[in-house]
Amino acid sequence: MSPSAPSPSPRSGEAVIAIWKQYLSRLLDHYDRNRGSFISFLPKLFAFFALLNFGAYWLAITTAYPENAFGADRLNYFLLSFPVGILGAVFDTASFFITVFIARRALKTTSLASYVAHLSVDVAIAIVATFWVLFVFSFSGWLISLVLESPEALVDRTAKYGSRFEEALTDPTDGDSLRNIYFGVVMGMSAMLPSLIHLGLFVKAVGRYARRYARVADRN
Repeated sequence: MSPSAPSPSPRSGEAVIAIWKQYLSRLLDHYDRNRGSFISFLPKLFAFFALLNFGAYWLAITTAYPENAFGADRLNYFLLSFPVGILGAVFDTASFFITVFIARRALKTTSLASYVAHLSVDVAIAIVATFWVLFVFSFSGWLISLVLESPEALVDRTAKYGSRFEEALTDPTDGDSLRNIYFGVVMGMSAMLPSLIHLGLFVKAVGRYARRYARVADRN
């Protein structure tokens, strides 16, 4: 009778985390080697996120609400893209440095729970980003209304976007809700980057561990 393949040990999770840490450490080392001075890096990072938010806005508005992007109010939505891009970049730049700080602390932890808890801060950042997007559109819309000399109360715009958010939560399958959800996901992609990177590294670590385990099983 051929020997059965070894079953994963209870320490498999620790092995996966160890590999995950290796990948994260290499990524941070690459960042440290290529960042250069903080003074020169900061404006480049901010410009990158501003362009990313600007591009995300136009992708979202032209695909979800083409009637707004090309309709009678197109000037309003064109001007809206500038404060949206800049304020989005402010949040993303701040969250980038927070993520790097948290990642460095995570690498110093020794327990599995502590490591995962540190990296879970990215999830909190993504949640905060949702409310930041609401604020950005409320404030930007109010600002543009002043520029176009059609002033609108900030509280009214906040209530407007807040109601859309509430409708998306209560009735996500509605046509307008689906468009709002799609718009929010596209606009939130930059805030999701840290979480997506950590998830990608985790999947890569699981794959590497699985290949190691398969080789051991083949030898047995």
